[in-house]
Amino acid sequence: MALIGYARVSSTGQSLDVQVDKLTEYGCKNGDGKIYQEKKSASKADNRTELNSCLEHLREGDSLVITKLDRLARSTYDLTKIAEDLEQRNIDLVVLDQSIDTSTPTGKLLFNMLGSIAEFENAIRKERQTDGIAKAKELGIKFGAKPKLTQEQIIELKTKRKSGAMVKDLMDEYGLGKTTVYRLLGTTDLG
Repeated sequence: MALIGYARVSSTGQSLDVQVDKLTEYGCKNGDGKIYQEKKSASKADNRTELNSCLEHLREGDSLVITKLDRLARSTYDLTKIAEDLEQRNIDLVVLDQSIDTSTPTGKLLFNMLGSIAEFENAIRKERQTDGIAKAKELGIKFGAKPKLTQEQIIELKTKRKSGAMVKDLMDEYGLGKTTVYRLLGTTDLG
C-alpha cells in the first residue's frame, strides 16, 4: 500500500509548496510513495498530464492523497467519475484539509456532500460573474483590448496612405502590424 500524493495550482504564478509540504508530512514520499505536481487549470482536465499519470500509477490498496477536493476536479461529475474509478480499483481517496477518507462510510458520505457543495459554489460564482459583466456593460464599460489608435490617428493614417505612404512605413510610424494597418485602412488586401 502506497500513499500517492497529487498537488495542483491553477496558474504558473502560484506555488505548490504548501500542498507538497502537507502531502509529505502525511507520508506521501515515504516508502513507495510519490507526489505528482502540476500547474494547470482544472477546467482543462484532459490536459492534466500529471493527474492522468498519477491515476495510472495507482494500484489496488494504494491511497490517493490530496489537500482539497478542488485540487482534483471542478465538477461533481468529474469528481464522481474519478471516485468511481478509484473505488472499482480498490484505491482510497484521502482529502487532508476536509478530513475525508473514503475507506470509511462516513468519509464516503462527506466526500459526496462536499463535492456537491463545491459544484454549487462554482455555479453561483459563475452566475455572479455573468451578472457583474452584464452590469458593467450597462454602465458602458468596454471589455477587450483598447484600440491601438485614436480616431484622429486613423484618419491621419488613411490620409497618409492615400497620399502614397508605403504600408511598411505606416507600420513603423504607428507601431502596428501589417494586418492591423490593412484592417484600419478598410481593406483586406495584404499584398
